[in-house]
Amino acid sequence: MAAGQKSNGKLFPSQGLEQLKWETASELGISAPQSGNMGDLPSRVNGSIGGNMVKKMVAAYEQSLSQGQ
Repeated sequence: MAAGQKSNGKLFPSQGLEQLKWETASELGISAPQSGNMGDLPSRVNGSIGGNMVKKMVAAYEQSLSQGQ
């Protein structure tokens, strides 16, 4: 990386995203599969979980911006 540049940091740490994924799934009424991973679920279900995670992250970011002003 060139001098003066900074790398982008993660807004949510990896462990935090995992927790957010399972919280979002439970809010949507989706229980954890027996295997313990989301690979056993249809892509439509996984997509809805991911979409709702993004909505939550955008809302959290917007809230942090409004509190900072």
